[in-house]
Amino acid sequence: MKRILNVILAVLVFTFLSSVSKGQSEIEYEPGTDINVTTGADICADVVTINGTFSGDGTQCNSALPVELSSFSAIVKGDEVELNWQTATEVNNYGFEIERTSPRPSPQGEGGEAGRGWEKIGFVEGHGNSNSPKNYSFEDKSVESGKYSYRLKQIDNNGGFNYSREVEVKVEAIPTEFALFQNYPNPFNPSTIIKYSIPKIINNQSSIINLKVYDILGSEVATLVNEQKKPGFYSVEWNASNIASGIYFYRIQAGDLIQTKKLILLR
Repeated sequence: MKRILNVILAVLVFTFLSSVSKGQSEIEYEPGTDINVTTGADICADVVTINGTFSGDGTQCNSALPVELSSFSAIVKGDEVELNWQTATEVNNYGFEIERTSPRPSPQGEGGEAGRGWEKIGFVEGHGNSNSPKNYSFEDKSVESGKYSYRLKQIDNNGGFNYSREVEVKVEAIPTEFALFQNYPNPFNPSTIIKYSIPKIINNQSSIINLKVYDILGSEVATLVNEQKKPGFYSVEWNASNIASGIYFYRIQAGDLIQTKKLILLR
């Protein structure tokens, strides 16, 4: 009897080691079996067959499911565009890069023709793995008047990616006042964005816009804009890579109308 038991034990150990060496395992449940998965647990395999009842707060998946995008929309809010999207399921989702058409071909060469190049304008982190709807949003605060297309570049944790469909908006906001807005970010290093608005009529003044940056002694450091502009909201980027740290002032002028604000370059 003892010899028979040893033989059976040896067979079981061999079977277990063979299963481990192959990296495979198999659990069979009788029909009608209840499987309760606790919070945070998952049942994932190439094939998952459950003849009984699946319950609990975990998730059930049959191999890796793609990130399923159920909606993607864009809403114009004055001089900003708000993007909203929702996923139905997510597996291995690192996040979303937000891309917008640029007036120039993109540095990566995508798009090709002028006005259809794509540029990355932001990133939103994904939820990783989820079998429930997840909502996302992003605000594009660097738009001028004109037409824009947006798309999402969904990126997996392993580096794979997929593009969403495109959505198009037309920004036609006409400001009611001549204004210079605070730059952002501030303090900054080495680049910052400066926004300004031009109303339809600037008190009969010329619409030649002059935007310059000065140091604390009043010496001119950079000319960012010096041209005629149509009414609308505008933004310009100042790259101060070759400028020393310190406090600077940026001034916009249209005829007799002048506004000035302070910015800080901090390295």
